Amino acid sequence: MELFLKLLRAGCFSYNDVVKLTGNKKTADSFLLRYKSKGLIVSVKKNLYAAINPETMAAAATSFEIASCINEHSYVSHHSAFTYYGMANQVSTKLYVSSPARFNNFEFNGTAYVYVHQNINSGIVSPTARVRITDLERTILDSIKDFTKIGGLEELLRCLLMVTFVDEVKLLDYLPEYKNQFLYQKTGYILSHYREEIKLSSEFFEECRKNIGQSKRYLYPELKEDKSGSYSSEWGLCVPSDLLRVIDEGGDEIV
Repeated sequence: MELFLKLLRAGCFSYNDVVKLTGNKKTADSFLLRYKSKGLIVSVKKNLYAAINPETMAAAATSFEIASCINEHSYVSHHSAFTYYGMANQVSTKLYVSSPARFNNFEFNGTAYVYVHQNINSGIVSPTARVRITDLERTILDSIKDFTKIGGLEELLRCLLMVTFVDEVKLLDYLPEYKNQFLYQKTGYILSHYREEIKLSSEFFEECRKNIGQSKRYLYPELKEDKSGSYSSEWGLCVPSDLLRVIDEGGDEIV
């Protein structure tokens, strides 16, 4: 029972964690079999488990804690990080998880845990002992970079409406790590619509402009067929005629 209480406090744990606590694989296998048969431990995925709280008979780990336990360095990112911070507009059954090491997507308790390639190494924090997640600045940059694949433009814009302040020093520290001129273009253009709300300086946008290069791009592929779009010479981007109108039009889905 003492071992189970340790695992209950951990919430989510790996097979190797149990081996370390029991001292050998044979004892670990026996322990897991016994407590799984009691319904007090459930398999999340291969070699990953969650303890069940005997009082509620629910998993003792939240979805964010499970995401942070998939491997030694996994962490919550993209739209799921906005959700953790209470800034997401739409609820998604997908939880996006980044990691230096790839893992196979899986589902547990109605949540799909989806691997996302790690963009950079910086900007990972632990707001609690059991959660690893991108900080707000990294979350914003990841979400701007990947909005055509995760969340969509409308949801990104709605999340940004919830932001009241960002650390522009962190943004400028992280941006070069992506090695992506297009991200400078998108970041400068999109955040310029929120500059007063999130308190970004003119110097921030000037630094973005210095790094956009000469390339002319579409903010998102569908604009190639959109006759109502316009061109932003400041950012070298073909863009919607009114970016924030996308929020009013709706219809964008979490993907």
